[in-house]
Amino acid sequence: MVKQQGAKPQARLIFLLVGAGVFLTGAAVFAWTNHGKESAINGGGMVSPPVVMNQAAPRLELTDLQGDRVFLEAYRGKVVLVNNWATWCPPCREEMPELQAYYHAHIKQGFVIIAIESGEPAATVADFVRQFGMTFPVWLDPEGNALDAFENMDLPSSYLVDQEGTIRLRWTGPVNRGTLEKYVTTLLEK
Repeated sequence: MVKQQGAKPQARLIFLLVGAGVFLTGAAVFAWTNHGKESAINGGGMVSPPVVMNQAAPRLELTDLQGDRVFLEAYRGKVVLVNNWATWCPPCREEMPELQAYYHAHIKQGFVIIAIESGEPAATVADFVRQFGMTFPVWLDPEGNALDAFENMDLPSSYLVDQEGTIRLRWTGPVNRGTLEKYVTTLLEK
């Protein structure tokens, strides 16, 4: 019996060492599988590569900050990044300077960002636009129609629509300028 009691602490030690090895192996696999993700410029967050798509952009009619009716179809012939966001959403706030910088650098190539705010009053959105120096079109979506149309309730979410009105890429979560340079600029050069 004394040997069996002595064996229990050894068995526990072996169990703990094996458990620690499994944990470390799992952590290494997790780190390796996330190696392909790109680091966000602001905040050090992670930006996943986009999902490749090939489907027609939805018909979308909303209003802009001036109260005018606006249509996604009116941008046919341009490369458009539709960005669903909200003023209260921290990752949305983080990505806005990145979106503005990319937009400013590529507007002459026919690139447009349409930022669709999900639910806040026009005055709140207008204050946000001024605070962040946003110069691209901002649309209001108090009913969540864009989220429904794109079948994604996550904020932020972005969709790259090509010149023919086909969604080519989709991001769920924030994007950064480096990611846009990598995935969008090639489409602008066609």
